[in-house]
Amino acid sequence: MRNSLVVGIALAILIALAPGFGANAAPCLKVTLTGTQGGPPLFKGQAGAGTLVQFGDEENACGDVRLQFDTGRGTNQQLSKIRVPVGTIDAIFFTHMHSDHVEGLHDILQLRWHFVSGGPKVDVVCSDDVKAPGPLDFTLSCRNYVTHIGDAFIQSGEIAQRIAENNNRLPGGPADLVNVMTFAPGGEPADVWSSGDVTVSAIGSTHIPGHASYRVDTPAGSVVIGGDAGNDVRQPPRASSTSEQVEMLAQGADVLVHSTIHPIMGPDGNSGFPPPIYFRQSTASDLGALSQRAGVKNLMLTHLIPPLGAPQQGPYPVKEGGLSEADYTQAVADGGFGGNTIVGSDLADLMLVAQ
Repeated sequence: MRNSLVVGIALAILIALAPGFGANAAPCLKVTLTGTQGGPPLFKGQAGAGTLVQFGDEENACGDVRLQFDTGRGTNQQLSKIRVPVGTIDAIFFTHMHSDHVEGLHDILQLRWHFVSGGPKVDVVCSDDVKAPGPLDFTLSCRNYVTHIGDAFIQSGEIAQRIAENNNRLPGGPADLVNVMTFAPGGEPADVWSSGDVTVSAIGSTHIPGHASYRVDTPAGSVVIGGDAGNDVRQPPRASSTSEQVEMLAQGADVLVHSTIHPIMGPDGNSGFPPPIYFRQSTASDLGALSQRAGVKNLMLTHLIPPLGAPQQGPYPVKEGGLSEADYTQAVADGGFGGNTIVGSDLADLMLVAQ
């Protein structure tokens, strides 16, 4: 029996090492919603906004390249649930500098610093510094956010204490493990990151200054991450609540991942939700219309306002029992979308395999 087992193992190793083994494994693309909470409020432990995009082949579970778009609260825990170690993330992309999209970064980088201080560094890709227009004197800076991500731990003394336990850890804390790559989001898609067969392009889109939307192209398919993009015209009258830049980026895309707000939260309803905040979001109905026009095959709704089943969005009432998945899919259908709609829940995923 033992000799048979040894022979069997040896044969398996020889087969695995043989030329061409695994060559027929089909390329695949996997999109996972790591968090779907809409905005800063909390509801039933949902994680903050984030999307994991993985590319590889069927034999490695699409695991050659791993890209995280936004890192809302709880992203680390969500990645652990699907057995994706944070040390294997190749790049992190930010759509914009709002806390509900970025606050999980310190947790990710601190964990990498604890256990993977030897590297490799992780690329953080985001917009150049941008000064807010108008009389308010402030600058939105992804670079500053990342550069100072470990300051609280440095000031508390924890970084020094941890280095005293293990002097292989980098002296500057978690920021030492980051390669910040900034770009100026323009009105046309431009490449901002690539690795092998994977290319990421970005375009400037309207939400807050510096907001960007992304597209990932691979041999297995394409996915667009719209972020919180909305129309350049900030309130009615206008043709749509959705972003023309996202629509440009989404032409022929296999998947569109986009934040959404349900029309029930609009000024015509009884929620009392602030109209300026409502108008800067893309409604589910208008996202359905955009997806149909652009030829998108799969629409993944995320950052849901309000969350499924939530009786209120923050202090603003929705309706008794909250909204259902059917309420969102119906709103998308009302926009004319004939493709596949996925109403986001944490860790909902979609895999595409090249034919």
